[in-house]
Amino acid sequence: MTLRQPPLAGVFEGATLTDFGGWEMPVEFDSIRAEHTAVREGVGKFDVSHMGQITVTGPDALELTQRLTTNDVAELEPGDAQYAGITDEEGILLDDTIVYRLPADTEDDYLFIPNAGHDGEMTERWVTHRDEWGLTATVTNRTEEFAMAALQGPDARALLAGETTVDLDSLARLEVASGAVAGVDSLVARSGYTGEDGFEILWPAADAETVWQVLECQPCGLGARDTLRLEMGFLLSGEEFHPRDEPRTPYEAAIGWAVAVDTEFVGRDALAAQEREGVAERLVGLELLDRGVPRHGYEITDADGATLGHVTSGTMSPTLGVPIALAYVPTEHAEPGRELRVVIRGEPKEARTRATPFIDR
Repeated sequence: MTLRQPPLAGVFEGATLTDFGGWEMPVEFDSIRAEHTAVREGVGKFDVSHMGQITVTGPDALELTQRLTTNDVAELEPGDAQYAGITDEEGILLDDTIVYRLPADTEDDYLFIPNAGHDGEMTERWVTHRDEWGLTATVTNRTEEFAMAALQGPDARALLAGETTVDLDSLARLEVASGAVAGVDSLVARSGYTGEDGFEILWPAADAETVWQVLECQPCGLGARDTLRLEMGFLLSGEEFHPRDEPRTPYEAAIGWAVAVDTEFVGRDALAAQEREGVAERLVGLELLDRGVPRHGYEITDADGATLGHVTSGTMSPTLGVPIALAYVPTEHAEPGRELRVVIRGEPKEARTRATPFIDR
């Protein structure tokens, strides 16, 4: 299968590349540790053009997006954004997303960002439900039209401020504004996937390298993106949830705070029942106390060897210098400080549950 090429593919020379969601993307440019450290201590930039970009506009754009995401889209003012799940009738997560109500000076009403490789599926979902419900809205998959980059780290604001007309000091977290970056019309959002202050920038693909090159800092790949998000306990589609391989609801995946059960959306009734009754398993943070690195699929047991759950994602934390993971365990074992075991190559390793994020940001 031919992999999709992001508009910034020309800047990947020398990087280690991989297939991610059907896109050819860089794993690392220098080293994962160097890139991770750059973001935690200074600033780094990521090509995130592989994320989907879908606009929704028209008289029923709000109703359509409200009924297909778990949060309360009606709360958004122009220039606001929110995190939400996208669920099926049983409340199972199909994807998670950021929904933007675009600034008043843009031509579209809403923009939402599905995960890599989901743009076609989610465009079809919006169009199918629009037609089924008899709503009037234009749904456009813009993924091939734009480049998207994340500029992340404590020095991100200072770097971007010199290259944009957007007043970054007036931009709060999860707010978006339109303006020029390197002279190119762009959208700039104060958001990211690392736990650091930072910005995500969306601009026309034809000018992809113009904007990228003026952001002079450490380029970062998917490897550092993963270690950074894991230290924050952020979900990764396909790891912490997958409709077939890891079917989970927002309450199981510990993002119940992004569910507005007083709104009407696909899966609402199932999730309202879970909110009342609770869940049998929940996603937790784990810190390994013995040597080893917990990885996806590793079994979790109690001290007697009885199976409790499994790891969804794990790594050696570059910031903390200890092995960390996300895992599903029975709710009665989910409180912080609970001692468990992670089975690594047949050997049970001592671990304990941790509240996330693992680091204070």
